[in-house]
Amino acid sequence: MDKDSKIYVAGHRGLVGSAIWNNLRQKGFSNLVGKSHAELDLMDASAVREFFLRERPEYVFLAAAYVGGIMANSTYRADFIYNNLQIQQNVIGESFRTNVKKLLFLGSTCIYPRHAEQPIREDALLTSPLEYTNEPYAIAKIAGLKMCESFNIQYGTNYLAVMPTNLYGPHDNFDLERSHVLPAMIRKIHLARCLDKGDRDAVKHDLDKRPVNGVTGQSSESDILQALAAHGITPGTLQLWGTGSPLREFLWSEDMADACVYIMEHIDFPDLASGRTEIRNCHINIGSGHEITIQQLSGLISQTLGYTGEIIFDSSKPDGTMRKLTDVSKLHHLGWCHTVDIEEGIRRLCRWYLDN
Repeated sequence: MDKDSKIYVAGHRGLVGSAIWNNLRQKGFSNLVGKSHAELDLMDASAVREFFLRERPEYVFLAAAYVGGIMANSTYRADFIYNNLQIQQNVIGESFRTNVKKLLFLGSTCIYPRHAEQPIREDALLTSPLEYTNEPYAIAKIAGLKMCESFNIQYGTNYLAVMPTNLYGPHDNFDLERSHVLPAMIRKIHLARCLDKGDRDAVKHDLDKRPVNGVTGQSSESDILQALAAHGITPGTLQLWGTGSPLREFLWSEDMADACVYIMEHIDFPDLASGRTEIRNCHINIGSGHEITIQQLSGLISQTLGYTGEIIFDSSKPDGTMRKLTDVSKLHHLGWCHTVDIEEGIRRLCRWYLDN
């Protein structure tokens, strides 16, 4: 990519896309294109076609997706598979029709089997059943990966696929029902601390910025307490889903963005497919290679935010996959590794959340 190459970042306002956008800016890329959902609905095939014909981007980062945590994945299964398939088909298809030079598709490590050998290598894909709770989302991401791979094999395109581990960072979604585990935990622990300290103004300020099921800081105190209690947040006690024992790997979103830009600048599909009789599993894991239990994570966030109340894990709720650690040796061999550890990342994200 040249510094003046026209680059489209799909999903440039989200956690992933905004980090990629900022990384490109910092590296001197000046001809960036981004559209909000209101400006361009990526599920609308006609609108996406018109956009690609008008803008003619040379490079595409497909970071747009319909995402959420374990609760959302369990509840909105049809939305997760349908919406993501639509987005991927439209963007990848129009990239092909308008001769985009290179595309990077961002998937997820949820594509791997529930009982995959740890740490998970790229060739573990499709070797055994997926985790049930997020199976529809995982299947959509596998389809996107295979679409890129298949276009490359049949048409000689240069579409790469990366599978980031659990991400966290600025511009994350902190919705208590739909967010991923780490941002949801930060918000829950912050609100639990405010209740514990009797700081009702801080609770109201939080709800004014991010209402919970229609409840804002202007709602009655009983409505506020009821809305928070529905998510396990009560004075002196916080209830979290599962047993707390699953191990998770986390990666700072700005590290992920740096890896994505590095791959777009330095790696091509033939670099990943050469020497193979059957071309498959050419995607790249992006992760830290380090893991932490959910219980340890809650303790780290509590310590960072100053919460001293009790945390109870509700074992009647699902844990999801018990362990999911990526093997990042391929990425390291290609010349990139992470720089921000989980302790520093938690400090940064807690500060960002409280300031935004």
